[in-house]
Amino acid sequence: MKINRLWLADFRCYQEVDVTFDAGLTAVIGANGQGKTNLVEAVAYLATLSSFRGAPGEALVRSGTPRAIVRAEAEREGRQLLLEAELVANGRNRTQLNRQPLRRARDLLGALRVSVFSPDDLVLVKGSPGERRNLLDDVLVSLHPRHDQQRSDLDRILRQRGALLKQAGGRLNAELETTLDVFDAKLAEAGEALAAARGRLVEAMAPVLSDSYGRLARTPSPVSAVYEPTWMQGGLAAALAAARRDDLRRGVSTVGPHRDDLELTLNGLPARTHASQGEQRSLALALRLAAHEVVRARTESTPVLILDDVFSELDPDRSDALLRSLPPGQTILTTAGVLPAGTEPGLILKVAGAQVTRG
Repeated sequence: MKINRLWLADFRCYQEVDVTFDAGLTAVIGANGQGKTNLVEAVAYLATLSSFRGAPGEALVRSGTPRAIVRAEAEREGRQLLLEAELVANGRNRTQLNRQPLRRARDLLGALRVSVFSPDDLVLVKGSPGERRNLLDDVLVSLHPRHDQQRSDLDRILRQRGALLKQAGGRLNAELETTLDVFDAKLAEAGEALAAARGRLVEAMAPVLSDSYGRLARTPSPVSAVYEPTWMQGGLAAALAAARRDDLRRGVSTVGPHRDDLELTLNGLPARTHASQGEQRSLALALRLAAHEVVRARTESTPVLILDDVFSELDPDRSDALLRSLPPGQTILTTAGVLPAGTEPGLILKVAGAQVTRG
């Protein structure tokens, strides 16, 4: 899988831009604040329909304009694809694939796959469990777009159950209890399905994670990744029944896949609290590379690898190890500084003042 050409109109800082990418390594170079990350953010948007920086959709539309256009020519398994997205500042976004309008924006998911690493990815190790859950869910969507619907269904059930718990105010009459029973059954079914998918994904990632970390850190260290559900024996239905009184008192759902965590350890100790910052950064990058490899192996289509400003966060040894560990396929990296020694990009793009030129 690769992206050959990208057009932007009124996306972020860009009024208009038209760029091509190398089939191997493309380096995007420029000072901070000039538009490097915006460029790769647009590529990733066509794959995920969201900003990897966590920005809302309206923030992607250039200030003072009503809409933005993101269009790309891509290639997957020899098939040419034209992906298009129109982001409307105060309206409904629209998407097209090969000039055919899609009924739902999410129907574009899966046409292009990307793996993104950015400086913010340190939160995958240091941050809350929600960051690690989001990583797993995003990878599941890359593996198959149906997981996006699964995630949406679970979020809806949790919102409805939460509203019911708040409505109960700690007290439960027969009618509310019957309704809560219905939502518990729905939550148990959807939650166990998602948790099982996450667990299988972690099992597939674990050996690749250990290998990737060893190459990046250049020091073999025992690394483990274990998916930890908030319920163990008896299933989610039993756990929800046991937690009902506490849920009613607190007005929230205290067990379920929305509370689960991905436990990461290094040398037998929790990486979140015991690893150094350099070790944590290597582990975060290894997580992304492991996910990248699992998606490649499962889909037989190598995602586009996007490395956004990674060299600013890695020491020279780890930067060199990363370059030596780049998987086959297309990579787009951004940097505000000089490329590390030994970097041999097929194409250099220079960005200044939201203008892109070939280097």
